[in-house]
Amino acid sequence: MVCIEFEGKRPTVHPEAFVAPTATLIGDVTVERGASVWYGAVLRADICTIVVREGANVQDNSVLHVAPGETLVIGKDATVGHGCVVHCREVGERALVGNGSTLLDQAVVGPRTLVAAGSVVTPGTELPGGMVAAGIPCRPIKPIEGTSSEFWVEHNPSYYQDLAQRHRDGAKEI
Repeated sequence: MVCIEFEGKRPTVHPEAFVAPTATLIGDVTVERGASVWYGAVLRADICTIVVREGANVQDNSVLHVAPGETLVIGKDATVGHGCVVHCREVGERALVGNGSTLLDQAVVGPRTLVAAGSVVTPGTELPGGMVAAGIPCRPIKPIEGTSSEFWVEHNPSYYQDLAQRHRDGAKEI
């Protein structure tokens, strides 16, 4: 992993977290116990604060940043899918942001909400908890209960926590 101190602020990574060797953490970043930050991800907290809560995962090639002086929180057991741009205020506990989505300034994704792949959550949007949301602009479509999307919200955190452990123990640069 690449950890960069910026103006006296340096990343903090819990010893039981997994941060891939090609991930980059800059400035005021905290990665809590059991969380994972995957290959090619960039968390740039040079002018802000980024917190990846316990058990959350930020997948390959995602970029996290936020406006000056603000804090971005990726909630406990939340998932940020592959190739996302996350420039919002919060991704709630156990929420899932689908691959290639963009979350813009001051947006909030509620707990247990699934943002469909490729969605754009526009500035200031607050998606309520327990929903499936999709589109450009992203809007709530239906409650997540009883949908196929509920499977991903419920099972993705433990899957990625296990996979992170396997990478921590078994991935070797060759």
